[in-house]
Amino acid sequence: MAILYIVATPIGHLKDISLRALEVLREVDLILCEDTRVTKKLLDRYGIRTSTLSYHQHSKLTKINYILELLKEGKNLALVSDAGTPGISDPGGKLINFLITSPGLVIKIVPIPGPSAVTAAASISGLPMDKFLFLGFPPTKRKRKKFFKEVINSKYPVIFYESPYRIIKTLKELGNVMNNEQRTMNNIVVCRELTKKFETIYKGKIEEVIEKIEKDKIKGEFVIIVEADQC
Repeated sequence: MAILYIVATPIGHLKDISLRALEVLREVDLILCEDTRVTKKLLDRYGIRTSTLSYHQHSKLTKINYILELLKEGKNLALVSDAGTPGISDPGGKLINFLITSPGLVIKIVPIPGPSAVTAAASISGLPMDKFLFLGFPPTKRKRKKFFKEVINSKYPVIFYESPYRIIKTLKELGNVMNNEQRTMNNIVVCRELTKKFETIYKGKIEEVIEKIEKDKIKGEFVIIVEADQC
């Protein structure tokens, strides 16, 4: 029976990878990567020579069918994203669903757990994290206001991602929605460049955090945690 390994890789620091993950990446027949150039840096760091194939949200059906055929032939594959755990705000989940619903395909899917920006941020937030809501990335165009309303009305802390290109815009829109809804300005935690050299954690009210971020050079992906609504 063929095996598809779902392998978590570092979100920044290349040492944040498990021995088991390295073992799997060495032994599989092929590694499916969100971006082969990104994964190559990790593989080169540990002297892994396994062949790679790109798989991302724009991959055509012909490539997905090729992956399907490899598994039918009994090949063992590993799926990785550019950073963190596949299937969490990346297209890996769609591939897994396609494969497990494919008629006649019998495979074993094995998770190789490891780094995740969600849990890394939650662990240092200082907020109660026995329950939280994860919302991925905000919509880039439509339904943004609806997204932010869901954030501020949650009875649990909310975690979501944002890019460096929209972080200030997003935080300002979130603050505006809070004001319009006459909500108390919740405390937020914004994590930048987690596990990397210039890792920075911002905490406080939204306007305070925006001011701090604007003073710094904006770089890298952001994880935002919004304190649960206290009303």
